[in-house]
Amino acid sequence: MSLRANAANGGGEKRSSSSLSERSEEKQKKLLESDAGHFSMIKALHLADLITELNGDSTLLFSRVVFALIPPLRLGFCGFMSILSSMRYCLGPSDSYGPIWAALAFMPFGLFFDFMDGKVARWRGKSSLMGQELDSLADLVSFGVSPAVCAFALGLRTPLDTLFLSFFVLCGLTRLARFNVTVANVPKDATGKSKYFEGTPIPTSLGIVAAMAWCVWTRQVEGGELGVVGGVWGEGGLAEFHPIVGVFVGWGCAMVSRTIHIPKP
Repeated sequence: MSLRANAANGGGEKRSSSSLSERSEEKQKKLLESDAGHFSMIKALHLADLITELNGDSTLLFSRVVFALIPPLRLGFCGFMSILSSMRYCLGPSDSYGPIWAALAFMPFGLFFDFMDGKVARWRGKSSLMGQELDSLADLVSFGVSPAVCAFALGLRTPLDTLFLSFFVLCGLTRLARFNVTVANVPKDATGKSKYFEGTPIPTSLGIVAAMAWCVWTRQVEGGELGVVGGVWGEGGLAEFHPIVGVFVGWGCAMVSRTIHIPKP
């Protein structure tokens, strides 16, 4: 989760930058609410929003002119490309690991864009109400849905496995929604920056991504020489599942926890 919300909630060190941010948000709100003609929504986007959509979804877009030529707001370039790569791996031979490596590699790039959109918002002194929503949606795709789909591709495919993976994604969704609602009430430091994250931020799921990369490297995946790490319980029965899916359950619980406070860097 980027610093975008903090930029919109008094993240500037000076009162003047805060008033500039408020005026920028008011201008964007008017553009979105009024009938301003063609591409009014594109005109309302800030540079940081465009970077968010790279975490979300855009195809090598470097200017607003290019953005206007395609449907804007398509979230998850890094996340969505990761999902497609996971699907491509499922469709191919089990010993062809190129697509799954691509799926794993796209997710850290999502973190880069997630970090940069907040930096750009602070650098330009402009924040965006739409950008805050884009940020959460892009995070869900890149750090919630993508890791779950990748885990499915690697072998967590039983009905119980998919139920637990769904729990992980829904926890990520809930965590992001709670952040948007409560960020203004989290204690701030002298610069107006939140002192901590409530619950583990959803980008920490990259820890699971690193673990999945290790599983691919050691061939402890479905169709690999060693099979899915941890084996399978209740094989052939209705309660068949892979114990390793418990990592996703635990991670989901940590994201929605109110007692876990992660200091912000």
